[in-house]
Amino acid sequence: MNPLRFTQLSVMMFLEFFIWGGWFVTLGTFMGNNLDATGAETAMAFSTQSWGAVIAPFIIGLIADRFFNAERILGVLHLIGAVLMYQMANATDFSNFYPYVLGYMIAYMPTLALVNSISFRQMKDPSKFFPYVRVFGTLGWIVSGLVISFVFMWDSQENIAQGMLSKTFLMVSIASAVLGVFSFVLPKTPPQNKGEKMSLSDILGLDALKLLKDRNFLVFFLSSVLICIPLAFYYQNLSPFLTEIKVENSTAWASLGQVSEVLFMLLLPLFFTKYGFKKTLIFGMLAWAIRYALFAYGNAGDLFFMLVIGIALHGICYDFFFVSGQIYTDSKAGDKFKSAAQGLITLATYGVGMLIGFWVAGQVVDANLIDGDLHAWKDIWIFPALFALGVLVLFGLFFKNENIEYKS
Repeated sequence: MNPLRFTQLSVMMFLEFFIWGGWFVTLGTFMGNNLDATGAETAMAFSTQSWGAVIAPFIIGLIADRFFNAERILGVLHLIGAVLMYQMANATDFSNFYPYVLGYMIAYMPTLALVNSISFRQMKDPSKFFPYVRVFGTLGWIVSGLVISFVFMWDSQENIAQGMLSKTFLMVSIASAVLGVFSFVLPKTPPQNKGEKMSLSDILGLDALKLLKDRNFLVFFLSSVLICIPLAFYYQNLSPFLTEIKVENSTAWASLGQVSEVLFMLLLPLFFTKYGFKKTLIFGMLAWAIRYALFAYGNAGDLFFMLVIGIALHGICYDFFFVSGQIYTDSKAGDKFKSAAQGLITLATYGVGMLIGFWVAGQVVDANLIDGDLHAWKDIWIFPALFALGVLVLFGLFFKNENIEYKS
């Protein structure tokens, strides 16, 4: 692969996830301390990710695939995002903040598909080169956490109390503007379906609904939606939890989850090949339950190691379930419905599943508010632990084992 092109794509991917990790991890803490938001209001803010995921296929399918170069749309969306991020940094209450975060996520979520599309289109052998480009995205997320904790120390207890987490939005606004401008010098990626007619079912992947006639796929599909409820608890509550129990450098500690994601991604082919699809997913769901039990009974003192292990389990939780699920979906769909099937699963999980999950997480957090701004975190974390175990049992009982070949 051309070294210049590899460098361009790697910088693009690094900035794409530096931007996401630079504000999304600390969003819950920011809202609780700067906006005095309730759990339900925090859930609404996190749910904008799901609304963005629902709207993203329309932007990609109706615009990027038919009319304009992908790199130009990427640039425009990130420049819009830079403006909205700046407005979020200056918001003083939830009613003022929410329209901007909603607008931002509608602009940002399509860029996740765009950076993948640009990368794939510029590679002769995507299966060989894409992992090396994509890993820069994970590095970007990790670096953003390290910058927040160790360079600017915005997540220290003192700086949080002074409202300094608003600075994360300014940092991301600058990064978004840089990526917006940089996108216009990326390799040209013209639309693939220019002039072709495209139906609503094509955009949303509805043609893949016929896969639900397969009992195993239906069980997997429903399990994917349900497991997003425990997933939402992690994204929405990890930062407020660590901050409330007074863990210093909490954003850097949270980035340990992305480090483990890289490590377990390397182990996934070996595990998948040795134990098969069903056991791999069961291990993934079991990891969710163990993680939340560790959060429930750990603390910032002598049991802090339990919290570290819980965060480090993110690689198993995410890779073993969601990445394995993508492989399974690809194998079941066949050549004709591969894209449609992946689109349907994405819509069901990051759209519907996470939307329900964030709402449930908000209700559970508000129900466990015990004194002022303090929460009964043990009870909060026990809920997703038991829920994940329930999904595991249902999947184990109703999913019949089948051989699925691992394809990287």
